[in-house]
Amino acid sequence: MAIERTWLDVSYQEKDEAKAAGARWDGAARRWYAPPGSEGALEKWTASPDVPDLLPGEDRALGQGLFVDLVPRSCWFTNVRSCVVPRDWERLRRMITGRAGGRCEACGATEDRAARRWLEAHERWTYDDQQLTQTLRRLICLCTDCHTVTHFGLAQVRGIADQALAHLMEVTGMTSSQATEHINAAFEIWRARSERDYALDLSILTDAGVTLTQPPAAQDRGHVAEETLQAQTGIPLQPRPRQRAK
Repeated sequence: MAIERTWLDVSYQEKDEAKAAGARWDGAARRWYAPPGSEGALEKWTASPDVPDLLPGEDRALGQGLFVDLVPRSCWFTNVRSCVVPRDWERLRRMITGRAGGRCEACGATEDRAARRWLEAHERWTYDDQQLTQTLRRLICLCTDCHTVTHFGLAQVRGIADQALAHLMEVTGMTSSQATEHINAAFEIWRARSERDYALDLSILTDAGVTLTQPPAAQDRGHVAEETLQAQTGIPLQPRPRQRAK
């Protein structure tokens, strides 16, 4: 017989506070809950309704398989996670991994703590270069290894590009020359898009009842990227080429 739980929405940042207030962790469900009698003390984390498995307007066919999926540098660090309130990010994470059946949607791997392989959320975006809008079209569950491939530039910064290249070839069946050609093509697109400032469209989230923090304006996102990169890595962001006229 299934155990009835009073589930909670607890963000990673608040887990210690919730635990101190009486919350307990269900390892099988990978979720916090309120033991009987502690509901009042944990009221602030009372669970909201689940996020629908298909977000309004989401294209679940967009970006199938594993490929290098670089985000323009002017858009770094203003992504879904940074623009969603922490409790709702937990709801989204739970929906993304749940509908994927606890497996990576690119290679089929499951989590493996010993291998330090986790299941992570990745965004699929489209870019309107006339309206200069970056629009969220899909959320996908990727393992750490596949997620590292998609952000190949970050893999280079972290010194693990060789491992990422090997994983790309293993999953896709590409030869070394094919994988190198694919990566070079992705960086060509990245360089062109990185000259532009894009507004952020997250309407598939707000239409699903997800609460956002206010995303920065298009002209401010490049400054956010520069400041965050330097704060996290100590690496200054090099000046962009001048934006070309449309």
